[in-house]
Amino acid sequence: MKTRKIWANLAVNDLEQTTRFYTEIGFKPNGSSRDLTSFLVGESNFVIHFFLKDALKPNIHGDIVDLKNGNEVVFTLSAGSKAEVNEWGKEIEKAGGKLVTQPEEFGEGYYGFVFCDPDGHKFNVFYMDGLV
Repeated sequence: MKTRKIWANLAVNDLEQTTRFYTEIGFKPNGSSRDLTSFLVGESNFVIHFFLKDALKPNIHGDIVDLKNGNEVVFTLSAGSKAEVNEWGKEIEKAGGKLVTQPEEFGEGYYGFVFCDPDGHKFNVFYMDGLV
């Protein structure tokens, strides 16, 4: 079996809020409709679709996780330096995201933090010294 592409589909409550948040932190808009807003992320243009919960739930034939009680996935965003990690932190808070942890060293050559978007989806912003 050959997979042509992979992308993420996440559930949100408010498309306008989601669009504003991800636009403000620099994700590239990839279109929208009545039920979703979509973004391209990183050099490889990874696609993340944010669907309204009511539109996504019937298609997955199951419950959508309550992000207050768990995580469906944690994405990692690669930064080019410690200074860039710190800048991401400022921009995320300014855009309405919540820093779960503050930028910090965690092991030799590792620096980063965890944040969640307005719906509670978690991301790492991560710098690893020597990462190519």
